[in-house]
Amino acid sequence: MDKNIKLVMEKRIAKTIAALEKNNMMGFYVEHKKDVPAKVAELLKDGCSVSFGGSISLVESGVVDLLRSGRYQLYDRENCAPEDKPKVQREAFFADAFLCSSNAVTENGELYNVDGIGNRTAAIVFGPQSVIMVVGYNKLCKNLEEAALRVKIIAAPANCERLNCATYCHEKGECAAFAKGNDFITTGCSSEGRICCTYVVCAQQRIKNRIKVVFVGEELGY
Repeated sequence: MDKNIKLVMEKRIAKTIAALEKNNMMGFYVEHKKDVPAKVAELLKDGCSVSFGGSISLVESGVVDLLRSGRYQLYDRENCAPEDKPKVQREAFFADAFLCSSNAVTENGELYNVDGIGNRTAAIVFGPQSVIMVVGYNKLCKNLEEAALRVKIIAAPANCERLNCATYCHEKGECAAFAKGNDFITTGCSSEGRICCTYVVCAQQRIKNRIKVVFVGEELGY
């Protein structure tokens, strides 16, 4: 990355971390994704119970490998029998920590997340004692309007490609909202495979420092 672009990016992240802290959330910055597992390990106690939501960011940063290292009691929905998956997903609500990424983080200190069945957004909002998010700088947005647009043109189409969902954005590369001439935050397709069903914005939190955001000075995920 060009050094001047990097300096600008780091200033934006510093501004966002200050806004998160004002909203009773913790913010951290690591320069490289290779440093993420060590930072996450600092936020976890050996032997604690953990779970995680589906996240390319966690995979790319090596956090999933950390969680599967044997240091923690892991509720792993990806390594269980299909019939056990709903049970494992519900066990996440009782975990000491839940790990995921965020679809977007605004410079106002808001977390913007959109889900299909809502297991990730539900755990972010309530249940686990601690929520740790790993967020590449590419998910930093100016405001909620930009965050919503990011999901419609980047996150949702890319995740539908990954999951092979039969949706409009999988076929066209962008949300059906634009074809309808209505880009309202919840406008989308009517596909049974739609992944944009539940919309959650986290602003100021009642439980201080429950949510922790680890920003990374590299691109991660969608």
